[in-house]
Amino acid sequence: MPQPAFASVAPRIALRLAGLLGGLWISGAFCDGGPGFNLYEQGRYVYERNCVICHGVRGDGQGELSENLLPKPRSFREGMFKFRTTPWGMLPTDEDLRRTITQGLTGTAMGMFSGLEATDLRAVIEYVKFFSRRWRHPENRAEAIVFPEPPRWLESASERGPHIAMGKMLFSTLCVSCHGPNAEGNGPAAGMLKDVWGQPSAPANLRQAHLRCGDSMADIYRVLSTGLNGTPMVSFEGTLTEPQRWQVSAYILSIRAEN
Repeated sequence: MPQPAFASVAPRIALRLAGLLGGLWISGAFCDGGPGFNLYEQGRYVYERNCVICHGVRGDGQGELSENLLPKPRSFREGMFKFRTTPWGMLPTDEDLRRTITQGLTGTAMGMFSGLEATDLRAVIEYVKFFSRRWRHPENRAEAIVFPEPPRWLESASERGPHIAMGKMLFSTLCVSCHGPNAEGNGPAAGMLKDVWGQPSAPANLRQAHLRCGDSMADIYRVLSTGLNGTPMVSFEGTLTEPQRWQVSAYILSIRAEN
C-alpha cells in the first residue's frame, strides 16, 4: 500500500523542528554571555571526533560503544559530575573538566586526551556544557574549594600511628557498609547501590592499584569533602571534621600501601 505523502516528510519536519529548538537554546545561551558560535562549532567538531562514540550525539551516554562498556559513559544531560573541586551538588569548574579530559579515569573507557590543543580543549569543554541547562543557572556554580594543607603529623612516622588508628575507627563506623570491612568495595549494601541514572554504582575497591579520583592523600581527602555527585558517595564535610577527614584519608592510604 503506498505511504501517505506526509509519512515521507514527517522525519524531515521533526529534524528541522529539533534543529530550530536547539538553535533557540544555543542562541539563548549566547545571549546570556555564553561562548560565541564559532567556539561552539569548534567544540562540536572536537566532540564528534573524540567523544561521540561513547557519550552519544545527544550527550546522553548512549554512544555506539556504550552498550558494552562498564561503567557506562557519563550522560552530560543531567549536569552531574563526580570529580570536582566544588561543593556537593555543584557543577565542576572548567579546570575540573580539563583534568578529567586530559588525565582520563582509571578503570573506565575514559582515556587520556592530553594531546588536544588548548583551543580545542577549551572549545569541547564549552560544548559539553550545552547538553545541560544547569549550566545556565548561576546557583548551580561555585568556586573551587581551597583545600587545607595536609597536617604535620603525616610527616612523622611516630605521630601517624594514632591518627591512622582513629581513621580506621571512623572508617569502620561510616564506610564499611558500602566499602566493606577490608575496604574492597564489597560491603553489605554494595549490591543495592545505584546512581541517579539507575545504573549499578559499586563502591570503589580502595585497595586497588589506582583510584579514579587520584592516588594521593589529597585526592582522597577531596572526595571525602566533596562527594561524588550522582552517586551514593556523599560529602562528609558536615559529618567529619577536617582533622577526621585527614585521619580517614591516612588510613585509606595506609591499607593501599600494604598491597
